[in-house]
Amino acid sequence: MRRPMNPFDLRAAVFAPHAQHVVLIHFPIALFIAGVAFDWMALWKGSRTLIAAAYYNLLGAALTSVPAITTGLLAWHFQLGGARLKGNLLLHLVLALVSSAGIWLVWWQHFRARSADRQGASKIGVAAEIAAVFLVALTGHVGGFLSGVNGPG
Repeated sequence: MRRPMNPFDLRAAVFAPHAQHVVLIHFPIALFIAGVAFDWMALWKGSRTLIAAAYYNLLGAALTSVPAITTGLLAWHFQLGGARLKGNLLLHLVLALVSSAGIWLVWWQHFRARSADRQGASKIGVAAEIAAVFLVALTGHVGGFLSGVNGPG
């Protein structure tokens, strides 16, 4: 008979083959969406404080996307032994890489605007934010199917 897992067993949580990805992925998603929301509020209000909040949230999203992708690749390696990807898993990986690139692109646009001391995003910047938010949402949706949250996994 299998012993029930202790929810306070730190070792089991840290060394589970896929648990880190499932936990870490929420950081870049939340930080990115919050950063875009702050940016849009800054466009509406013209507030430098909101622009700074957007910048730092986008920076956090970009930085945390690296461990999120890394742990996803590690989960693929440990759970599937690096087997050839197909179907939703391949789609999720491709979308994750494109989403991460989109997050980094949006942050880079803000970095350039900040270094040039411009206030607010350009029309192209807003379009990039909309596209990246859509990609992040789609990536999370497909990931939800893989984890079993949105349906069979």
